[in-house]
Amino acid sequence: MALKLKVTLVRSPIHREESQKATVRGLGLRHLHHARVLEDTPAIRGMITKVQHLVTVEPADDAQ
Repeated sequence: MALKLKVTLVRSPIHREESQKATVRGLGLRHLHHARVLEDTPAIRGMITKVQHLVTVEPADDAQ
């Protein structure tokens, strides 16, 4: 089973570069404190790295 990550938006993308806003949308995050459980792939890791100052990342529980 692939590792999953829980990504939560904790800071607003308002007044950020358009590419960072697009990355947040690409992660599926819509509003503050919205969380998504995503597969741990190199593409997702790259997106998280780009907006690491706006999100928190933790391992997801297997129950989700």
